[in-house]
Amino acid sequence: MPGRRALEERLPALREAFDVDLCVVNGENAADGVGLTPKLARKLLEFGADAITLGNHTWRRPDLAPWIDSEPRVVRPANLSRYAPGRGLTVVQARDETPVAVINVMGSLFLDVACGPFELIDELVDEARAETPVILVDMHAEATSEKVALARWLDGRVTAVLGTHTHIQTNDARVQPGGTAALTDAGMTGPHDSVIGVTAEQAISRMRTGLPVRFETAQGEVRIEGALVECGPDGRATRCEAIRVPVP
Repeated sequence: MPGRRALEERLPALREAFDVDLCVVNGENAADGVGLTPKLARKLLEFGADAITLGNHTWRRPDLAPWIDSEPRVVRPANLSRYAPGRGLTVVQARDETPVAVINVMGSLFLDVACGPFELIDELVDEARAETPVILVDMHAEATSEKVALARWLDGRVTAVLGTHTHIQTNDARVQPGGTAALTDAGMTGPHDSVIGVTAEQAISRMRTGLPVRFETAQGEVRIEGALVECGPDGRATRCEAIRVPVP
């Protein structure tokens, strides 16, 4: 996978170049574009991720469910079934030993969740704030409206609300009045000469004909995309910047 290779080759150097204390990677599409396996999760953590978030493809790889409880650095959307394995909140240590809470929730518009993110986000944030003021929320959602609304609702209570899922990086990185950084979508690490990572000809054929097509991962124009957030010890963000790094 071009995206995984890019992280393996570049993430350690990028952490040094940007002076990154903590790195969170959304591993939703790490396994050939769909889902995550325990083996690949361990590789992402070895490459330099401090925590991994997921999304609507969480259970697409059957070996993840029996393993996920054993790795606290991997979180899945908290608003999946409460009977499912895994956790929607974890706390990891930054390079300077600051505890950082990572929350993962999924949007309810056009996605299948057990309950809407607004039904449990306040409880999750309260639980996180009992341990640390530095809190990152990965809002994995289709609708930009849900991502913006959640960022506004949590302004002043968390450090950052960063959107994932659509693979298209948005141009609205900002620090809101209450001190919460926000970005509607952090983008995609992978081949951008494509249709959101898929070989363009295959995606277009499926759209034009309606016939089933076996998608393959594209190869061209690989980029690492994400967001860089700075904050003080009180958890209030002071900077939010979308980043885009070409990988030859």
